[in-house]
Amino acid sequence: MPILDKFNLTGRVALVTGGNRGLGQQMALALAEAGADVALTSRDQDRADEAAAQIAQATGRTVLGYACDVSSSDETTNVVRQVIAELGGLHIVVNNAGINIRGPIDELTPEDFRKVLDTNVVGVWNICRAAAGHLKGQKYGRVINIGSTLSVIALADRTPYTSSKGAVLQMSRALALEWAPYGITVNTMLPGPFATEMNTPLKEDPVKYQEFIAKIPLGRWGNLDEIGGLAVFLASDAASFVTGAGVTIDGGWTVH
Repeated sequence: MPILDKFNLTGRVALVTGGNRGLGQQMALALAEAGADVALTSRDQDRADEAAAQIAQATGRTVLGYACDVSSSDETTNVVRQVIAELGGLHIVVNNAGINIRGPIDELTPEDFRKVLDTNVVGVWNICRAAAGHLKGQKYGRVINIGSTLSVIALADRTPYTSSKGAVLQMSRALALEWAPYGITVNTMLPGPFATEMNTPLKEDPVKYQEFIAKIPLGRWGNLDEIGGLAVFLASDAASFVTGAGVTIDGGWTVH
């Protein structure tokens, strides 16, 4: 098969959690541009529908939006069932939904910590659990969990987020071993600083912004559209021998 054909996702169905904005929306767009039909989730149905309509119009693919709180096992089970029923299958899962609560540990509450873990860790686990039977049954799947450079390095005032993203990387490694016999690959993308809504507090603080830039060899934050190529690769047959990997996309930040 010619190499470019291996990146073609025609006939595949992708589910992208948190696909209504930021990196999630860009990855959903990229997967649709590569030929996949896409389901994307948000906590808010209107925002999910709006993002889905935009991507469908831009790509001509079938794109549907779903309301889902990934921290709920019932809601994740239901959304996976709906996607399979309404889009005719499920081949690619991108666990992108995530939140961040920053602050010194003594100024955070136990509820803050649990809230981040419920979305960033339990949410990934819930979706993977809900999709497991279908993916194993068809003996094929591409699971992409979204970690962070903070899966492997740390910053002060980030105990909830770093804990959660470290857990995502380890969960992905365990699942890569568990699901390898079924032809399912599981990898973790580790984005560095991108100009997302989540990072607005950093972007708007000139001192903190420059502190980040100083750590990035390429000398800038990532543009949102730069996330799509890696997502398509890991979702495609071009990455058929890649599993259990944590792949950085951070302008060289973690090289230090």
